[in-house]
Amino acid sequence: MNTRVWGVENMSQDYNSFILSVKKKTGIDLSLYKEAQMKRRLESLYEKKGFSSFSDFFNEMNKNGELLNEFLDRMTINVSEFYRNYKRWEVLESKILPEILKTNKRPKIWSAACSTGEEPYTIAMIMSKFLPLSQVQVLATDLDDNVIARAKLGVYPERSLNEVPEDSKKKFFKKQGDHYLVSEEIKKTITFKKQNLLADPFGGPFDLIVCRNVLIYFTEEAKNTLYKKFSSALRKDGIFFVGSTEQIFNPGTYDFETEDTFFYRKK
Repeated sequence: MNTRVWGVENMSQDYNSFILSVKKKTGIDLSLYKEAQMKRRLESLYEKKGFSSFSDFFNEMNKNGELLNEFLDRMTINVSEFYRNYKRWEVLESKILPEILKTNKRPKIWSAACSTGEEPYTIAMIMSKFLPLSQVQVLATDLDDNVIARAKLGVYPERSLNEVPEDSKKKFFKKQGDHYLVSEEIKKTITFKKQNLLADPFGGPFDLIVCRNVLIYFTEEAKNTLYKKFSSALRKDGIFFVGSTEQIFNPGTYDFETEDTFFYRKK
């Protein structure tokens, strides 16, 4: 029994040392992510690569850029598709954006933790129904250089387009083999930028911030910090749009009020 406890303690120490090393090297604080999920995801990666501990894994990652990139890919959540949870995007189009455009004809929009780009491109396609694309500008940020590079390419498998309306599919995509390419006119509306949500400043003020299906992976303490940062980055009456598992149960704490399901207005 004592041996087992000693083993568990050493495994825990191994992971804690890894957290500190990663933070020093990349600025990413793994302690702000839910430990069980993150640990499991990273253990499966290092075992697949033939390592038996986090310390061995980090030592190799420290001198191997490809392994470091693979680690960043694994720790970031890159599950995305265009118009994910379609009904919510209908609310954005029919209710939220018309209100925003009443007070600002060139709204400032941010897609936070944009992953491989489906979300900001979706925003741009919807905005094209209200404004000429030459007047549409969307900031899109993510922690991972690899996914930003993929987002800039704008090449997607057919399954990513399952929810895209047929007219938008014809207008803004070109089929190439088994994949679809986003049109250059849509690409030009997006500015991609690397950003660590937990460590970097947000800028603003924004009229609309979209951050969906990301916050569920953070601890309650980290979420609390992020909600405050998002609130500060919104102008008065600006809208914060979250994912379908990320309802804010105490919006008033962050100077928000519920505008619609998963949409919050800055007071």
